[in-house]
Amino acid sequence: MSGFHEVRFPTGIARGARGGPERLTQVVTLASGREVRNSRWAHSRRRYDAGFGIRTLDALAEVVAFFEERRGRLYGFRWRDQLDWKSCAPSATPAASDQQIGVGDGAARAFQLCKLYGGLHAPYLRRIGKPVPGTVLIAVDGVVQPQPTAVSCDHATGQVTFAVGHAPPAGALVSAGFAFDVPVRFDTDVIEVDLSAFEAGDIPKIPIIEIAD
Repeated sequence: MSGFHEVRFPTGIARGARGGPERLTQVVTLASGREVRNSRWAHSRRRYDAGFGIRTLDALAEVVAFFEERRGRLYGFRWRDQLDWKSCAPSATPAASDQQIGVGDGAARAFQLCKLYGGLHAPYLRRIGKPVPGTVLIAVDGVVQPQPTAVSCDHATGQVTFAVGHAPPAGALVSAGFAFDVPVRFDTDVIEVDLSAFEAGDIPKIPIIEIAD
């Protein structure tokens, strides 16, 4: 990704942030009173406010330094979403069987990490492009594959590549477990802080928005 720094926003501050996914749905009310709803975005987009995680002047100074190094909105970076950062439930440990990422055909060697939300009515498949190094586990029909001899993962894109001679056989289920970050950027070029108000409990707004990776 151009204009992206492979560095994570301070996790301790992100833990106190607010935010989550948003979607853009167009709702048209017909003369009959019935609604026609159309999703304008194929994928959700996450927004956060990092200001809620800042409780001390040291934390504020750390964020300002991080902001300056990113040049405001210029460079993207990694963000740990404390609610949704694993291929499994937040309280569980990622396992190689967590998410199905493809089915082998005997020739294909490249697969993309992804995470499925829901399952019965309208499951949503989210592309995962920023897995955390050292956390990715890959399995073929439930058998964990050795890394990097049989398979490897690009931690900047989330692409899984099997080595020559190790392509999953036809019909084999390819699955993965992992921790991941969200690619984001600051959604402002200004951090305005009133130190007298900050000491009194006023929290600066520091908007952060997800970007395509």
